[in-house]
Amino acid sequence: MAHPRPSRRSLLQSGAALAALALTGGCSSDSGSGEQSGQSGTASGAAGSGSPAAGGWAMPAESGPHTRTFMAWPALEEVWGDQLPAVRQDIAGLAQAIAGFEPVVLLARPDQADQARQACGSSVEVLELKVDDLWARDTGPTFVTGPKGLAGVDFNFNGWGGKQTHANDALVARYLLDHYGITRVQAPVTGEGGGIEVDGEGTLMATESSWVNDNRNPGKSRDEIEASLKGLLGVEKVIWFKGVAGQDITDCHVDALARFAEPGTVVLHRPAADTPPDVWTTASAQAVQVLQSETDAKGRAFTVVDLPEPDVTLIQGAGKDFLATYINYYVCNGGVIVPRFGDQATDDRAAGIIGDLHPGRKVTQVGINHIAAGGGGIHCATQQQPVAPGSTG
Repeated sequence: MAHPRPSRRSLLQSGAALAALALTGGCSSDSGSGEQSGQSGTASGAAGSGSPAAGGWAMPAESGPHTRTFMAWPALEEVWGDQLPAVRQDIAGLAQAIAGFEPVVLLARPDQADQARQACGSSVEVLELKVDDLWARDTGPTFVTGPKGLAGVDFNFNGWGGKQTHANDALVARYLLDHYGITRVQAPVTGEGGGIEVDGEGTLMATESSWVNDNRNPGKSRDEIEASLKGLLGVEKVIWFKGVAGQDITDCHVDALARFAEPGTVVLHRPAADTPPDVWTTASAQAVQVLQSETDAKGRAFTVVDLPEPDVTLIQGAGKDFLATYINYYVCNGGVIVPRFGDQATDDRAAGIIGDLHPGRKVTQVGINHIAAGGGGIHCATQQQPVAPGSTG
């Protein structure tokens, strides 16, 4: 008999039980395809002379050219329960949509790889690797580019502060970088890819709740974490939002709150006008205040574009943990992948707004309601590998 699935948000209350589910085992594939993206190896990443930024490395904007997108096949019934088949169907549909624009590499456990291949079809490459869950944005490396090509920052994934089993997911960044022969930068801080948003011109947005948090970086101040992020990602200025701690498994990742459409332009998740005040409406309002009072690394004032949320009462299967936001979209080569929730009016409005913000790209709407019911979205499930300087892709 299927048991109720603990969502990503309810996992916060059941972290102790999930800790007992921790799995053993590592990676299962031959390493080293030796792409021309940098010499394989490990470098320590810390702010200062030894940081990637000191060598001219920086994280490019998501809107730049990609070599591929990484995704992961959800593995555990213990996490998803009887919703696992439906979540896998969403992931397959998402992978196929992105594959229409650029190569997709889907990570799947060896004993689940054939199932993933059958579901995704020949347009998606399946790479055998022991994973725990689908959140490639957080488990995979965060890539930086520079004069020497490509490197990947390993942010020491710890299950969002130990809230979910992650024995295998903790190794994903290390494995992928080794497999593709890309230099690995060991971060001196712990966090996730969904916790950072860059404009490619020196500005980064982040929430204090997901970084300045003892479940990831005990004893570290905001200034210390900021210095590390600047050194690792080659940014000059960090825009901090307060965020929300302790209410969802990510502690309010910025990629579900605010995104750069282009340097100087931020698209912001806005709750419906009739939403009763709560910690999430407060977080959105505080982000507006910050953006209105700050400038970016180049001294530009921010233009803020509101992206209203859908009406959850019109979304089939939307529970209290449903990630009802369009902000978590994904920009790929020539396209933008946008969630379709089933509230046609707001789905169409969001697609129009996002399309206007990304001219020249084809907007593709994808149904992800089962992923969203787990508290995540399209951006959470994807991680881009940018094209290395001097590479043709």
